[in-house]
Amino acid sequence: MDRTSKAVLLAQRLLRCPSVTPAEGGALDLLEAELTAIGCVCTRLPFGEGEARVDNLFARWGTDGPHFAFAGHTDVVPPGDAAAWTYDPFSGEIVDGWLHGRGAADMKGGVAAFVAAAAQFLETPPQHGSISFLITGDEEGDAINGTTRMVDWVRDNDHVPDMCLVGEPTNVSEMGDVIKNGRRGSLSCQLTVTGIQGHVAYPHFADNPLTHLLAMLAPVNGCELDGGTEFFDPSTTNVTSIDVGNTAGNVIPASATAQFNIRFNTEHSADSLIGWLEEHFNRVGGKWEAHWKATAHPFVTPPGQLTEMIAEAAEKIVGRRPELLTNGGTSDARFITTICPVAEFGLVGKTMHKIDEQVAVEDIDALTDVYTHILHSFFEKVK
Repeated sequence: MDRTSKAVLLAQRLLRCPSVTPAEGGALDLLEAELTAIGCVCTRLPFGEGEARVDNLFARWGTDGPHFAFAGHTDVVPPGDAAAWTYDPFSGEIVDGWLHGRGAADMKGGVAAFVAAAAQFLETPPQHGSISFLITGDEEGDAINGTTRMVDWVRDNDHVPDMCLVGEPTNVSEMGDVIKNGRRGSLSCQLTVTGIQGHVAYPHFADNPLTHLLAMLAPVNGCELDGGTEFFDPSTTNVTSIDVGNTAGNVIPASATAQFNIRFNTEHSADSLIGWLEEHFNRVGGKWEAHWKATAHPFVTPPGQLTEMIAEAAEKIVGRRPELLTNGGTSDARFITTICPVAEFGLVGKTMHKIDEQVAVEDIDALTDVYTHILHSFFEKVK
């Protein structure tokens, strides 16, 4: 069996592990065995207690520099209605050149590719250097006990890499489309306005909370907050829910609650956005209460050695040079950026989180070759 077939086989075996967040499902056990077999020292890193407990895996080959890291996750979102899938979501079926299953794209296929690439590269190991793997079981959940805790552990235990590649499915339609060299921040708010309930025919005896709430939401209702930057599109805001719990058409409600989310670039911070909006809420007036949740802060890795190595490898292997983008959702790269330069490159993500998630087997093969090329470039160029 050749190198590429081993990558696909590992991806298939990973898909058969039902690792829906926060369940480990056997995926980390499998990877620990694979990485131990190629000479890595593995450390399991469970964090959290009770139902919030999450298992993670850190593995490192070598003890000195230069030090290159791969990062990824084995947890997956729930499959939904399994009966709606063409093939069982945890079967890992390969049909007509496509690997089917929950996590095929996001991102067990990418994890399998970088493990297989390291195995191939280490058949002729460098005289110096290290390769490490940060693999979490908490990327699709609240990300409290996953990579963010692993990053702290890595820093505290002298395992900080020189640079890191996250194997998220960055490509849109074809391999070689996109490198993600940054991500936007994400800020959510639940805003509740309390008024005075009353009859709509006698509004002077009531205080309609919706009047205040709708005015408060004006700056975040499907708006752009800026003109974008060199690396980022404009920051965007959207209202996602408004609820008054009112079943009567002739009653002014006592309270109204809305939720909205802001995806913001490096022109803003969560604190600056909160300060701006709370000043606006006060100007509108009324009795209000806001609960904020900042789940990500924006970051960017400027074009440089890491992004160039990825682009050169992709161009050589698939004949297409990726563009650098920072759009899309969040990823665990937002935690890794605090310790080293980080970028993302992986499989085609068209079916991630969908029914019948699938990836082309040949794409796993190509990604394995890209990662192998990157390792050769890193150990040749980085001293």
